[in-house]
Amino acid sequence: MTKRELEKNLNELNIDKLAYDLNGGLSSDAHCIEKIGGKWYTYYSERGQRTSLKEFETEQEACQYFLDWLKYVFNI
Repeated sequence: MTKRELEKNLNELNIDKLAYDLNGGLSSDAHCIEKIGGKWYTYYSERGQRTSLKEFETEQEACQYFLDWLKYVFNI
């Protein structure tokens, strides 16, 4: 799955767009996915800190994890 496909899936699940950021950075209180230096990361951004940080080798792995994570968080 690519980020574009991930975004489509999240929209279909009606997950609030303020709950996540697909472009990384340190959004306030949001689940994030980001590519840094050739690796992919998922994390929760809170008060300028990255928590629950996970590292992935591929976009596909990171996107699938991110989708599953948000489904779990939002009980879908």
